[in-house]
Parts: sequence; C-alpha cells; structure tokens
Amino acid sequence: MRWHNWSGGQTAQPTRFVRPSTEAEVVEVVRRAAEDGLRVKAVGAGHSFTPVAVTDGVLVNLDNLSGLVAVDTAAMEVTFLAGTRLRDVPALLRPHGLALANQGDVDPQSLAGAVSTGTHGTGVGLTGFAGMVRGLRTVTADGTVHDVGPGDALFDVGRVSLGALGVTTRITMSVVDSFVLSAVEKAEPLAPLVGEFPARAAAVDHLEYYWFPGTDRAHVKTNTRFSLQDAAAAQLPGPVPRWRSVVDDELVSNAAFGAMCTLMHLVPRTTGAMNRLAAATLAQREYSDVAHDVFVSARRVRFNEMEYAVPLADAPEVLTEVHRRIDSSGLPVGFPIEVRCTAADDVPLSTAKGRESCYVAVHRYHRDDYRELFAVVEPVLTAAGGRPHWGKLHTLDHDALAAVHPDLGEVADLRSRVDPDGMFRNPMVDRIFGL
Repeated sequence: MRWHNWSGGQTAQPTRFVRPSTEAEVVEVVRRAAEDGLRVKAVGAGHSFTPVAVTDGVLVNLDNLSGLVAVDTAAMEVTFLAGTRLRDVPALLRPHGLALANQGDVDPQSLAGAVSTGTHGTGVGLTGFAGMVRGLRTVTADGTVHDVGPGDALFDVGRVSLGALGVTTRITMSVVDSFVLSAVEKAEPLAPLVGEFPARAAAVDHLEYYWFPGTDRAHVKTNTRFSLQDAAAAQLPGPVPRWRSVVDDELVSNAAFGAMCTLMHLVPRTTGAMNRLAAATLAQREYSDVAHDVFVSARRVRFNEMEYAVPLADAPEVLTEVHRRIDSSGLPVGFPIEVRCTAADDVPLSTAKGRESCYVAVHRYHRDDYRELFAVVEPVLTAAGGRPHWGKLHTLDHDALAAVHPDLGEVADLRSRVDPDGMFRNPMVDRIFGL
C-alpha cells in the first residue's frame, strides 16, 4: 500500500500495514516484525507534517486501539487507549463531568501522536499534552509491555518519544472538571499587540493571534475559563448560533478561503488583495461554550507547517523580525502566521522545558512550495534559541537540536538501551539522534 500524511507532503510504502485492536495484538506485531527483520512505526491520524511515521517496514495504525479504559475521579486521572482521537475525548469524558485542561486548535490527532510529538494549545498557565501525562504503557522492541509512571526512565524521559522507544498502547492523563470558555475574537492593530504580547498572555487564560502577511491587523482570540456553576451565574453570551457557525467557520474560513488559496496558487499576484480581504472578513464575535467547542476550529484547507517555540520574554523582538522578514521577502504568502504561548514544563525534549514559551507557526498552502518561506523565517527563530515542534517541518540536524535540547543525549541513551537493534528507527529518528 501507499500511505500519505494529512497534508500529502509525506508518503511511505510499508511492507505491512496493520490495525491491532488489543495490546496483545500489538505485542504480536512487534514480535513478528523482529522475527522478519522489519522496522516498525506507529501512526494515528497522520497529522504530523514531518516523516515521524514514515517506514518501509511495518506501519501500525492505532485507530482500533481507541477508547476509555479507566476513570479515577479521586486522582483526577483518566486512562485512554493510545489511538483515541482528540476529537472523541470530550464525549468520552462528558458523562464523568471531566475535560482535558487544554486543547490545541485542531483535534483529528491520536492522543499518542499528540503526546509523543509535543503538541500543545495556548495559555501561559498551562502545559502541552506531554505535561499532562501521568502514566504510559509501551511495548518495546523485545515485546515487553512496560507500565510506567514518574520515577521510571521510560516515563520520565520518554513522554516526548517521537515513536523511537516503542509502541504506546495506553496513556493516563490528568483531567479537570468540565468548564466553559468565554471567547472574544476581534481584529486589533498588529504592532501594539506584538509589543505587549508577554504581558497580554500573562493577563488572560488563553491568548493567540493570526496575522495575514502584508496587513497591519491581527485577528486576536482571547478565552476566559469559567466553571460550569460560575458560567451559569455570570450570564455569559451563548454559543455561536448554528447558522452563523456555518457562515463563519465553513463558508468563509474553509470554502471561501480554500478558493482564495487556489486562486493565489494559480495567480500569485492576487495574494496581497486576498490577504487584505481575508483579514477583513474573519469573524468578529463574542460567545461562550464548553471548552472543546471553543478551542477547536475546523481546518479543511490543507497546508504544510513549521513551528518554533522561543522564550516568551523575547516574543516582541522575535515576532517583529518575523513579520518584517516575511513582508520584505516578496513571497506571495496566503496563509496566516499563528502565535500562541504555554507554560514551562519539565518534560525532556519538550519545546517548553524550563521556560514559558511563545510559539510561532508559519503555514504554506499544500500546493505551494513551503521551503522558500520557511527558509526566510527559520533563521530568525533559531537565532532566538527556538525549538522546533516535533510534528512540524524544520531543517535542524542532531547537533543543532542538541544545542537547544540538553536532554537529547539522555533520551538517545535510553533509545539505544530499549531498542538496540533499531526496530523503531527511520530517517527522522536517525537525523534527530545522530545515528
């Protein structure tokens, strides 16, 4: 078979494609691959833009390894099967009155994929997914199932694992009581927002903005958290009406924007006018809803993406230079730049380890060559000590990654111990660990 990721930028032709439904079947897949001398990679939604799941050996699709395993309301922890899609988590948790503390802006990913690549949302008081993990079950290259938590190297070092340590079968996550988000989405002048970004981020629960190149306005999203009880008492605005959601989120943000991207691809000189139109037509609205329905947006126009985390304190200088470089490059960039933030965490290979972080994401329509744009922006981000998102495109090699990830050597040592024959290697793993 021929496999490709969501954006179509990564392809593979694995020798075998399997969909195990139980942990025992995963063990058997790994043992059979060892007997046959084949390498193994796991894949969920294929939403990573990198070749993290690419293999010519055995591609293990985790979609059938999905669902809720256990709920511990006393510890506020929930265990999921690793292939559970993020889009399915709210319905699984809702009967228990629980939710994940934070969420990214899209939700097709598998939980294992989101954790192992360091996926995150926004909010300077909250970590990414890996920081919420409380336990793991992983099948290593010898077919052993490891049930690990804090204090075990496979947990302490292996949460952001890039699939290089084994096949994860279960993940225990910390959860919170269900909550409501009050959302304000509006256009603001770009320059003041950039200059005040760290202070603005610290003053609210969740902050992000989008900027279309060539314009001087940003589309800013600010979300405030309320318990279900406080939300009822606060008399917040209601959810976005269905008709307006169809207009704003489907017709404008997806159908019309997709048509604009096609036009800009075919006639690049229209990009400036299209960006001004897009910036002017993005939704300006205030509403509230359960958290997941505010965090997540439908993204149906395909693209490729690069994202780096830089120290939040340095955000004004870095963002100013990123905007300047893109505008002065002359490139017809029709996708917006996205800027978010998170708390520091203690997870090895996390983009936010030890520092509050500002995330700068650069996108290119999937039919356009992303390399020229990324080459303009990446030097700015690396000069600022940026760490690339593991699920998104970048050009750093082992030495450059080791310079911004002091734990890389420790993770590499663990990888060599649990996978001495390289069952879970692929070109991306080799590049990261210098193999």
